[in-house]
Amino acid sequence: MNEPSFDVFDDMGIILSDGCRLSARVWLPKGADEQPVPAILEYLPYRKRDGTIARDELTHPWFAARGYACVRVDMRGNGDSEGLMADEYTPQEHADAVEVIDWLAGQDWCTGSVGMMGISWGGFNSLQVAALRPEPLKAIITLCSTDDRYVDDIHYKGGCLLNENMGWGATMLSYSSRPPDPALVGDKWREMWINRLENQPFLPELWLRHQTRDAYWKHGSICEDYSSIQAAVLAIGGWADAYKNPVFRMLENLEAPTKAIVGPWAHKYPHFAIPKPRIGFLQEALKWWDHWLKDADNDVREWPAYRGFVMDGFRPTSEIVARHGRWIAEDEWPSPNIENSQLHLTGDGRLEPQKQAAFEAIVDSPLTCGANAGEYCAIWLGPELPGDQRGDDALSACFDGEPLKAAIDIVGAPEVRLTVVPQAEQGQIAVRLNDVSPDGASNRITYGVLNLSHRQDHEHPTPLEPGVPIEVSVKLDDIAYRIPAGNHIRVAISTSYWPLIWPSPTKSPVMLLSGGVHLPCRQPGIHDAVEFEPAETSKPWRVDVIREASNQRSSSTDHVSGLLTLYIDDDFGEVRDLEHGLQTGGFGRETWTIHPDDPNSARGECHWEQTLCRGNWSVRTVTRCHMTSTENQFDLGYSVEAFEGDDIVFERSQSFTIPRNNL
Repeated sequence: MNEPSFDVFDDMGIILSDGCRLSARVWLPKGADEQPVPAILEYLPYRKRDGTIARDELTHPWFAARGYACVRVDMRGNGDSEGLMADEYTPQEHADAVEVIDWLAGQDWCTGSVGMMGISWGGFNSLQVAALRPEPLKAIITLCSTDDRYVDDIHYKGGCLLNENMGWGATMLSYSSRPPDPALVGDKWREMWINRLENQPFLPELWLRHQTRDAYWKHGSICEDYSSIQAAVLAIGGWADAYKNPVFRMLENLEAPTKAIVGPWAHKYPHFAIPKPRIGFLQEALKWWDHWLKDADNDVREWPAYRGFVMDGFRPTSEIVARHGRWIAEDEWPSPNIENSQLHLTGDGRLEPQKQAAFEAIVDSPLTCGANAGEYCAIWLGPELPGDQRGDDALSACFDGEPLKAAIDIVGAPEVRLTVVPQAEQGQIAVRLNDVSPDGASNRITYGVLNLSHRQDHEHPTPLEPGVPIEVSVKLDDIAYRIPAGNHIRVAISTSYWPLIWPSPTKSPVMLLSGGVHLPCRQPGIHDAVEFEPAETSKPWRVDVIREASNQRSSSTDHVSGLLTLYIDDDFGEVRDLEHGLQTGGFGRETWTIHPDDPNSARGECHWEQTLCRGNWSVRTVTRCHMTSTENQFDLGYSVEAFEGDDIVFERSQSFTIPRNNL
């Protein structure tokens, strides 16, 4: 067996200017002290020792074997790093990252050129740090990230409150409640742990206090000044992920060299993501790094601006399985190969090419509409994708086109424009574009939601006047999807979308008067010569599996109370690391309950448990949170319990009341 061409340092200390020590795991090519190499930084709160280690092992050793120092840093207040974390994407987080980049550039084993890479949080802060222009940072690869923290993240969508605001906040409450590993930090592990627990924020409460696109959300949103980024940007997204729209805004607006790849994937790196097909992401990334960090004369600058996977129409399924389709390439974005076609809504539920006369149609969906929406962001690889839409279609106003005589490729962001008359002072609409098979199966192609008081501006909501018509535009998520011949298009409009978004304060029907859908259709017959190398990875994480992971999703209706409850159970299993012996396990459980006629029956609950042990040492954290509402306020709270062995060493619970602001 060949010896690896790099050394691994599990706990390289980086001391910041205020004395805080960050812990880095570093894969360093042998001989770098004599022949320095560029550095690639991934900077996260998700714990390198036991959180992201599975994906780290598939990725960073591969680059290290090809001449890069790969550096995975635990952010301040997380994993094995000192300090405290107050929120996501803070000025402190960014300042620390700039210090880390400067530190890396100054090491004897580094050439002075640094790249930054990450998915989700790491993709966000790659963009945000690039906007600060640290001199050594030459290029980034940002995956599943956003340029606008209000418009495209887990908090709000179309001005509606995403239930992921609490769901992911509950995840972070659990993640950040864990201690560092005593094998790395020594006897101070317990002091660090208690200090974290005593100062841990409840992020859903903080995020919910900013219900409009105010200065809080503008901070860290690079769309405020696209020109601030000078480093080269490779932006990657997935159609089964929540963060595809920003890829196209960045392509259109960034002044720095920018390329984009979007595949069929969920919230994962493309070399091990599903749905398949995977691609040789590491090989693509290596070319990117070689060009921008090593000045290699390769073809990176000649890459198409955008390479995307057009999915063939498929049967609706909530399971994440392979997708069939083909890759396309566009040398510029927006592309001259894409033309808008328009279909108009009719009073008898059809979609017609010709403009139609006004009509009147009341939309008053039960609040259970949306039960087949799937997860906002598919990440845990369980049954998280949208299922057959027929159940939700039955609770919506539906408009159907004629069966297609030839397949069409929708590539881009469809837009639905409506004239509606609100019947209440607050309201929301959800619009779905569906692919309907001859047998009636309805597959969600893409969707959008809109808080009607945000129809003009997310920063300054405009209250509704019941009975007064308004014009609204709902931009649906970007997509690349082929509707086959014989199927037909459906536009489905509802006034609720639970449990993806929190309902309006009161039942809020609207009357439709007119509308149309603009479809970005790619011209047929274009030959696209797009090829990727097969996916490669380095060797998987070596573990003993104590308990297999599993994911379940189910729902039930109480036929006495009328309440519908969705149950989501994610058991992440339990494993023991074969190198350092740390044993880790955990599970998360969510329940979302609502009555079809009462928006203030809505309730969300999250329960997480995490365990860590090695030998006689064991710790466990239990976190819970909940949220309800009235017409005027949100009520939410949380609790944290921490155990060392069987003894409870910390507990806290808090409750909060937050006024509703046109939400």
